[in-house]
Amino acid sequence: MEKDELYVEQNNQIADFEFGEKTAEVFDDMLERSIPLYRELQRMIGEIASEFASDGTNIYDLGCSTGITLQTLINAIDKDVKFVGVDYSQAMLDKCTEKLEKNGSLGKCELICNDLNNGVLIENASVVVLNLVLQFIRPLYREFLIRNIYKGLKENGCVILVEKVLGNDSMFNRTFIKFYYNMKKRDGYSEMEIAQKREALENVLIPYRLEENIGLLKNNNFTYIDIFYKWYNFCGIIAVK
Repeated sequence: MEKDELYVEQNNQIADFEFGEKTAEVFDDMLERSIPLYRELQRMIGEIASEFASDGTNIYDLGCSTGITLQTLINAIDKDVKFVGVDYSQAMLDKCTEKLEKNGSLGKCELICNDLNNGVLIENASVVVLNLVLQFIRPLYREFLIRNIYKGLKENGCVILVEKVLGNDSMFNRTFIKFYYNMKKRDGYSEMEIAQKREALENVLIPYRLEENIGLLKNNNFTYIDIFYKWYNFCGIIAVK
């Protein structure tokens, strides 16, 4: 995979972060170096999804990007299911198609180009995954998306939600962000790269507090909710219908 060097050179005018061709080329490396415990998180998502997947249903990966999580789901779930990947970026879907084809998995999937801000049709689902995706949906549309997911889930189906979250207190928030940037430095990013990407994401990635994400699920009738992954300002939540 190509190394993420999108922000390695100083730029006096930083554009908003976008998921086009340049990002798609380096996205796998970006995830490996930017998401804490990323491989273990992938393993956990696959393990949970396998537990709740049921024969004859659909497994959705919303915001599937280059298909890492989609491939994780395919590898983990040994049942008669259909996998559906949804993303608004055709460049990401092209990379996803390449990856699935290389792994012999493309025939098990349907890939849909769709902007989740406009909602999405969820049908006959036993598992829906939003892995670091809801934070990129405009807050105005998040409840509508979660409501659609709930309606399309079968009884005892689950949604797996992984998000970057705000700390409950400004002190914790500052501290957790400092720890996160320390991790990125350990993974080879310079302070300039970190600062420029932070600026690019400022108006694009809008995190909620953990309680706000849980409240969003509760407000849309999910009653069984728990946390399965937590690393400073990152959190994984499972909710069951």
